[in-house]
Amino acid sequence: MIAFNYYNPTEIIFGRGRHEEVGEQIRKRGGKKVLFHYGGGSIKRSGLYEQICHSLEEAGLSFVELGGVRPNPRVSLVREGIRLCREENVDYVLAVGGGSVIDSAKAISAGMFYAGDVWDFYLRKAEAQRALPIGVVLTIPAAGSETGGGSVITNEDGDFKRDYISNLLMPQFAILNPELCRTVPQNQISAGSADILAHVMERYFTNTPRTDFIDRLCEGAMRSVMLSAVRVKKTPDDCDAWSELMWGGTIAHCGLLGTGRVQDWASHNIEHELSAKYGIAHGTGLAIIFPAWMKYVYKVNPGRFVQFAVRVMDVDISFDSQEEIALEGISCVENFFRSLDLPVRLHEAGIGTDDFDELARKACDRGTFGGFMKIGYDDVISILKFAQ
Repeated sequence: MIAFNYYNPTEIIFGRGRHEEVGEQIRKRGGKKVLFHYGGGSIKRSGLYEQICHSLEEAGLSFVELGGVRPNPRVSLVREGIRLCREENVDYVLAVGGGSVIDSAKAISAGMFYAGDVWDFYLRKAEAQRALPIGVVLTIPAAGSETGGGSVITNEDGDFKRDYISNLLMPQFAILNPELCRTVPQNQISAGSADILAHVMERYFTNTPRTDFIDRLCEGAMRSVMLSAVRVKKTPDDCDAWSELMWGGTIAHCGLLGTGRVQDWASHNIEHELSAKYGIAHGTGLAIIFPAWMKYVYKVNPGRFVQFAVRVMDVDISFDSQEEIALEGISCVENFFRSLDLPVRLHEAGIGTDDFDELARKACDRGTFGGFMKIGYDDVISILKFAQ
């Protein structure tokens, strides 16, 4: 285990009906003028929009709103949000939605006090020195953005998808009401579950020795997430199953499961280029890329993949070789994604081979990446071929 710092100041407010407290949560933290940021029409169809407005009004808060966040949130809407916040003297940002809404809210928060263009943060040309405080009402468990300082934004000019991470962007509070998830469409349930599982796997696949405590936490998290994902897909009204998946999604990406080890994140880096170019859901792209990455790198540390196969995927240890066990574990991952009706090959998502060079160049435009194995241009091409 290696040295680490662990910091997570976000207050979790979990349970049925807890979103009705959102106005009071902002008021007691000093907020007076709120940007209410959300996605499409789902929160209006479900009645959540009116409930949030009522809670803000009951707390004596004024607010302006900005909807229209799309999956793979766009920097153009972020710029509009920054302009609105400045014009309206907003002092608090409320994100109501899933990871895309939260990431967009974080970008607006960071850009509020910056004289240059907010995209500078995502190009590593600038660091935020100040940010608006953020609160979250989570409606889709997946990205885990509700307890982290990371934000991923897409620039339509060139289809670049990049991340920016700062402790200033950690939400002050996150309200998790599993009842709000019951109207999530089946395709989003599946993609979100794949995203959660991938967040744990990015941390689990490490070459850092003697990390058994966190290994066991990761293994339990992965098994629970897979079980809950199947239950939720089968019975979307099961609030108990949603509770498990929602809390699992938060724990998967709050930083705890990555402590004491070198993490990987190569699959995420490659997938960002897929979703930026083709507009597929992030979790859908991960269901395609992660098994391909596993097939390409498992020989770097076959023991780690054997451990995963046996402890997480229940592969029989009586296979004749480590390689057989490792490959069977990877096959089990693919079968799990297929059970959620997710594609595990690029062609199943309607993606061909013509853009491999562009995808690899963009993935490597900041150099090699990956903590388990260093990945460069040729490696990305090989992984994409495994995924085709």
